[in-house]
Amino acid sequence: MAKSYGTVSAEQKLKMSGLAFVQGLASGALPLNTIARTLGYDVTEAEHGRVVVTLVPTDAHLNPAGTVHGGLTATLLDSCMGLAVQSTLDAGISQTTLEFKISLVRPITPDTGPIRAEGHVLNCGRRVGTAEGRVTDAKGRLLAHGTTTCLIFPA
Repeated sequence: MAKSYGTVSAEQKLKMSGLAFVQGLASGALPLNTIARTLGYDVTEAEHGRVVVTLVPTDAHLNPAGTVHGGLTATLLDSCMGLAVQSTLDAGISQTTLEFKISLVRPITPDTGPIRAEGHVLNCGRRVGTAEGRVTDAKGRLLAHGTTTCLIFPA
């Protein structure tokens, strides 16, 4: 199914479990957010507590030094980790990032080829969820990693 971009209405999202929402993003049944279109990333896998976001870096992502801007890597990690937390939540419950930390391990360039950001929930309680994420290349080399803390609240 071809991916579309936009937002899911609050009414529709309220009726969906977090897992159904994130799986809808991955399958194309629901629109990806518009920053995904701007940056060129995709939500490609979603299961309870785990989400994968993929991207092929291009010249459009470069910083003045000629490598992919760290903000792109941060966005991929924030997305995969936050959506991993979302995938564990019941209908009518939402989350937002309170803080996240990333470490950039290797430079990313257009020559790196496809990259994958995979988020895994570490713990999810009634008010706070935590997750970790890893960005790897097609050879499985670690490019960046991070952690997040998300606030959980009634939508």
